[in-house]
Amino acid sequence: MGIGLNEEHEALRESVSGWAERAVPADVVRGVVNVLAQPGAQSGAQPGAEPGASSGMEERPAFWAALAGQGLLGLHLPEEYGGSGYGLLEAAVAIEALSERMAPGPMVPTILASAAILASEAKARADLLPGLADGSLTGALALNSEITGEREEGGLRITGSAAHVLGAGVADVLVLPVTTNTGEEWVAIDAAQATITVVRPLDLTRGVAMVEVSGLEVPAERVLTGLTRNEVLATAAIVLGADAAGVAAWCVAAAADYAKVRVQFGRPIGQFQGVKHKISRMLVALEQARATVWDATRAEGAERDHAAAIAAVMAPDAAVQCARDAIQTFGGIGYTFEHDAHLYYRRALTIRALLGASSEWSDRVAALALKGVTREMEIDLPEESRPLREAIREELAGIAALEGAEQKRALAKAGFVMPHLPRPWGRAASPLEQVLIHQEVRAAGIKPPQMIIGAWVVPSLVTYGTPEQQERFLPPTLSGELVWCQLFSEPEAGSDLASLQMKAEKVEGGWRLNGQKIWTSVAHVAEWGICIARSDTSKPKHDGITYFVVDMKAPGVTVRPLTEMTGENLFNEVFLDDVFVPDGMVVGEVNNGWRVARNTLSNERVSLSSGSGGTGASVPDLLGLAGRLGRELTPAERQDLAAVVCEAHSINALSLRVTLRQLAGEEPGADASVRKLLSTAHAQHVSETAVSLIGPAAVTAADWKLGDAGYWNRAVLATRAMTIYGGTTEVQLNIIAERLLGLPRDPEPGR
Repeated sequence: MGIGLNEEHEALRESVSGWAERAVPADVVRGVVNVLAQPGAQSGAQPGAEPGASSGMEERPAFWAALAGQGLLGLHLPEEYGGSGYGLLEAAVAIEALSERMAPGPMVPTILASAAILASEAKARADLLPGLADGSLTGALALNSEITGEREEGGLRITGSAAHVLGAGVADVLVLPVTTNTGEEWVAIDAAQATITVVRPLDLTRGVAMVEVSGLEVPAERVLTGLTRNEVLATAAIVLGADAAGVAAWCVAAAADYAKVRVQFGRPIGQFQGVKHKISRMLVALEQARATVWDATRAEGAERDHAAAIAAVMAPDAAVQCARDAIQTFGGIGYTFEHDAHLYYRRALTIRALLGASSEWSDRVAALALKGVTREMEIDLPEESRPLREAIREELAGIAALEGAEQKRALAKAGFVMPHLPRPWGRAASPLEQVLIHQEVRAAGIKPPQMIIGAWVVPSLVTYGTPEQQERFLPPTLSGELVWCQLFSEPEAGSDLASLQMKAEKVEGGWRLNGQKIWTSVAHVAEWGICIARSDTSKPKHDGITYFVVDMKAPGVTVRPLTEMTGENLFNEVFLDDVFVPDGMVVGEVNNGWRVARNTLSNERVSLSSGSGGTGASVPDLLGLAGRLGRELTPAERQDLAAVVCEAHSINALSLRVTLRQLAGEEPGADASVRKLLSTAHAQHVSETAVSLIGPAAVTAADWKLGDAGYWNRAVLATRAMTIYGGTTEVQLNIIAERLLGLPRDPEPGR
């Protein structure tokens, strides 16, 4: 999936990709490259031009008429102006697909120009938009210029220049910013009225040029009344962001494909963890770019400025990173002119240069965030969901009237705690109903039970537990009254759980467990634990494992707290010496406990990927700290602040995309895995930024009772665990590489 999410967007993407494969073959791209790469091909002034005529050596590509005939230039324009009546999201879907193909020509600048004209109130819309939609006119837009203007009879007389305008060399219509004594105005002029000086471009598939005007009279109907710089910048962030996403998408796919077949030292390079993690990081950057561009198309008002600024940071930087790392993956062949990798690197760098430095956009993000501008990721639910919402609200009203443990038991009994589970433990709720329940529980002011480890245990007991186990353990667990711990990790088997050594010996009526577990959260207060142990040493390591429920107060269970770097005791080591576990406490089949454990682990990773992990290290907390400092942030601090704001925004956008996919009955896809990976480190980044803001006061002890310094020092220490427990960052990168990108798995030891 690309930027778009629904079936229509996927169909559009596939249609555009299929058309581009036929209409924009490699020799067409290389033909343009061979022209624009010539030393003397793009230089000199072209004073005026007939509409539609080429300037210098750049020309409209041979497929231009066919591209326009597909309706791709007018996807975002209303039908009254010859468009398809959709919006910038649909245009972004098409741009991404074409950029992935490195399609040359002025599609992107034409869409930029027409979108800007559409956003105005000018009469020029009716004159210019139909031609820009059907391809008879091409356009270009300058984001910055040194053009000044004076008012004359409702119009403007303009003089000055705009440098480095994408597509200006083949444009018929130019959209330019003009500085006047009353502020900035935007105008749409005929390219034939300007002097166009084409220059040799870095991107060898699209030209750039300087535009100069001297005393040009722009009539009132060509003054784009109502168009603002914020609108232009937001549009540019979306359009060029989609362009960047296409670049990144090709780089990820091409690098992954190459890493599967390029053999070094006797095995594919994609099997080496350094390469595997590099390409996984590329995919992470790509999905962040897609999610932020997608969200910017949905936002409105001040939220749109905020979302677009984040997209302007994330998408171009993702393209540059992915192109750079793709070249590294290809090695020497990727550095040659004959290979396509440099074309994508050139385009990525050009997009970044056109849109503006990341630091400038980051400063804009920080300024908006410090002013309190945020982006609420709300789901627009269908009107037909109203009856279900009202029924849920009515049922919850009775539960909200209860208090304490009685309220939590009622919530659990009604299936509201984990509503996706089958009845009677949940409500067999569809994704839509789950969203409604989440919203209405929050609206009713009900705080769900804190199940902690129990949230990972419940799904496994529901799927594999016996009726007796379910009746005994599920009701008190769902109400938060039963505390669990997880006896999985061992001193020599952390992430590699299948290498566990704890032995389970069959005895009359049950099993004897012997061994040691470590890093066991809340074991010192837990009443029950889930435990995996090796019950048959003759089987391969993933077999011969059985899943048990252990009474933590049973004879032979010894819990020794481990003091963490915070000075607190959450983790423990647990020793089991001849601990008897009845047959009735085996979950699932004997020797098939790995299947049950994988169910638990999958739920663990979902749980850990949401929120700040209980540390309180979130962007709102960070912004609160910034507001209490009583001083202006330095430029460097604003950059750091913007980085975590952008990261949080991308995580929220990815989460919303996952939910929307589920509502549509689809698999979450790469969004879910990327969100999990980003979420585990996010609280670390937030707390590290906070500590740097505190300055010398950060020498204060890590104790939340000691004000901001103590609070954030505790957070910066506590969050170090988040990229370790629940699947280390390195393990999750391996999962992304192997399951999403199809890279070869690590070889078995000794092979």
